[in-house]
Amino acid sequence: MKKSFLLFVAVVMMFGSRADEGMWIPMLIGKNYEEMQRLGLRLSADDLYNINHSSIKDAILQFGGGCTAEMISENGLLLTNHHCGYDAIANLSTVDRDLLDNGFWAHSLQEELPAKGVTALFLQSMEDVTAKVKAAVGDATGEDYNKKFEAIKKEIEDKESMNGKLVASVKDYFNGNQFFLLVYKRYTDVRLVGTPPKSLGKFGGDTDNWMWPRHTSDFSMFRIYADSSNEPKPYSASNVPYHPKKFLPVSARGEEEGDYAMIFGYPGRTNRYEVSYGVDLAINVVNPSIVACRDLRLAIMRRHMDANKSVYLQLTSSYSSIANYWKYYIGQTEQLKRLKVVDKKRKAEQEFTKWQHEHNINNDLMSKFAHMYADRTPYAKHSVYYTECFRASALARMGAALKPLYDAYDRHKGTLTNDTLKKYLLAAKPTYRAIYKQFDLGTEKDMFAEMTELYYKSIPKNELPDIYSKAIFTNKRTPETKGAYSDYSNYVFSHTFLADSNQFNEFCEKPSFNKLKGDAAVQYAASFIEDYNSKYQSNADAFTNKRAELSKEYVHELMEQKPEKNFYPDANSTMRISYGKVLGYEPQDGVQYNYFTTLDGLIAKYKPGSDEFDVPAQLLDLYKAKDYGRYADKDGSLHTCFITNNDITGGNSGSPVMNANGELIGAAFDGNWEAMAGDIAFDKKYKRTIVCDIRFILFLIDKMGHADNLIKEMDIRY
Repeated sequence: MKKSFLLFVAVVMMFGSRADEGMWIPMLIGKNYEEMQRLGLRLSADDLYNINHSSIKDAILQFGGGCTAEMISENGLLLTNHHCGYDAIANLSTVDRDLLDNGFWAHSLQEELPAKGVTALFLQSMEDVTAKVKAAVGDATGEDYNKKFEAIKKEIEDKESMNGKLVASVKDYFNGNQFFLLVYKRYTDVRLVGTPPKSLGKFGGDTDNWMWPRHTSDFSMFRIYADSSNEPKPYSASNVPYHPKKFLPVSARGEEEGDYAMIFGYPGRTNRYEVSYGVDLAINVVNPSIVACRDLRLAIMRRHMDANKSVYLQLTSSYSSIANYWKYYIGQTEQLKRLKVVDKKRKAEQEFTKWQHEHNINNDLMSKFAHMYADRTPYAKHSVYYTECFRASALARMGAALKPLYDAYDRHKGTLTNDTLKKYLLAAKPTYRAIYKQFDLGTEKDMFAEMTELYYKSIPKNELPDIYSKAIFTNKRTPETKGAYSDYSNYVFSHTFLADSNQFNEFCEKPSFNKLKGDAAVQYAASFIEDYNSKYQSNADAFTNKRAELSKEYVHELMEQKPEKNFYPDANSTMRISYGKVLGYEPQDGVQYNYFTTLDGLIAKYKPGSDEFDVPAQLLDLYKAKDYGRYADKDGSLHTCFITNNDITGGNSGSPVMNANGELIGAAFDGNWEAMAGDIAFDKKYKRTIVCDIRFILFLIDKMGHADNLIKEMDIRY
């Protein structure tokens, strides 16, 4: 137990690794290099990651805050997923010029469209700062640890950040046992270059989401612009295309089953060291609660989006995001049960406890986990409904944004200095404006009413905030009154200044405590927030702190228990490499899935007029003529997607899938239904990454988009 953890990590990672499992730290990829070579890699370790000269890591970027993209030309052209560019594409669309539904291709630099708010981050360096962090936090725990960690984190980051161009971030690995400083260069002038029509970019919709076989052309293209010195600069007509240190060549030669496949990207979050008690809580409480809230939220949005095209364009990005993880939690729960993950983890935990006793480690760790989750369980559902139900309403979130100002007024008996007012209003305004961008009055009235009703019906009556007894239910309105919630919603919307941006701006010009106190939406939000903060927040905070403390200790001891096992840190939105091979699978007895799909299969799913399975007439014409050009496979068909056994998760969307030569063969965009427990428990048999074949992408750019300029710009190898 006295071993150095960092030395231990280095030793552990030198053992042979399984090809498909693991999201590896690029700086340490040398530990896995022999295995990658055995699987077929033809590049050197320095070709993958090198801090002193260009390497593949320089062609990979974090796109838009939550996705991955890759550079595919020397002139700043990048490829990512359609769903990663979805918000930008929707924001650039209007009813009269609907880029989302019709697609868009820029045939010159002048035609490219600024994508406001989209950022591109390039990793510059990665440094181990574990010693600095541990020296600063010492033996602190709980809130004391959090304060000390945030202080040293800020100190390290501030030292490395520079004028907004360099972004520094200290991240923890192995559940707080190791820390790295990552420094990025941030570009903000990003412009839309091309996107297929939504019918292809989201082909299959929610029905096919997370499923294989798949036929979605999930890609979009953007370009990064910089100043004349290739440095970041806000949008300007004088900016020029960015020249990356490295860009990926493109292979149009196709792939075969068993071929080497490698993925770089920014996977978001996994929780593979979760204990059985946490999995049980997810299955029985957390996941079903999230699904129930999102079921209703999506139904309300869909009702209004279907009725009005402008509302559809306004809400479609938000709807897509909510729907994606609505289905995710359904699938995760189903697969956690099917794979008996709780039972498997309990067996492993019993072996762990036995090992502890044999080595005289008497910290009773598993018992502490059990008590911690037992304390959390009665509060878990309420926490989900507070986040997913109460905060589903835009008006509720607007009211919540003004709660700090409300509290400040209250503390100072209704009088605040101009400086204090300015501080709170400056904090509230950006939040309000971001919410208002997706604020549709008709949708929000229904959302407010129906979410208020769902909260009442789902949470024990003795746990409800007092707004129900004080305002929602009166002599005229009871839980049984027909239309009670819509009636209350109408009342709130007619007694708030938050539903109208002009009235909100007027309030900001002349703020008043009386106006704030008298606002029905603020009263509603304040009731929920005060109730949650006074009764449930302390439990949530204690649980979060204790879980972090126990998990850190657990991972440390797990690695002591199994020195022969190959450990890797959970995903945490930092660059990782995974490697494996192109590979089909058998989802159930008697069913064998091929490793690729074709345009024939896409057309077989075609349903004219369907929101999910319609296709453009132009594609139908190309299919009938079998006009696939240079992009057809050697079997004569046009391959649309393929699968590999690489290990990815959310955040890897848009990640490049490369062959043994480091050439781009596709864009990763999804996982498969049978492996949706993967963020908690990796399953070697079922885990697959779904990839849009680069030949399908090139075909659509060339044959449908007629964007020969983009084809010529790439280094395509036929």
